[in-house]
Amino acid sequence: MYGIFPIGNMNTNNPEQLGAAIRARRRQLNVTQKDLAMTCGTGLRFIIDLEKGKPTCQIGKTLQVLHALGLKIQIVSPEVDTGLVEKP
Repeated sequence: MYGIFPIGNMNTNNPEQLGAAIRARRRQLNVTQKDLAMTCGTGLRFIIDLEKGKPTCQIGKTLQVLHALGLKIQIVSPEVDTGLVEKP
């Protein structure tokens, strides 16, 4: 089930965008929500809520889902040159 996410890097700024990315990857892999839940040891309801962008989904379970789909989260400091920070 692991692989490279061909869409590349994407920025997510809210739970809805994260859920949409998870849903897109799951569909790309032709995995059902039920099978993903079983693989990750979560309930089906959790996967449904996560894909809908429910903001109170547990981070530990979310990380399990991302790992199972071959996705990862990268934390970027505002000091990193992202074009968002003005230079004096």
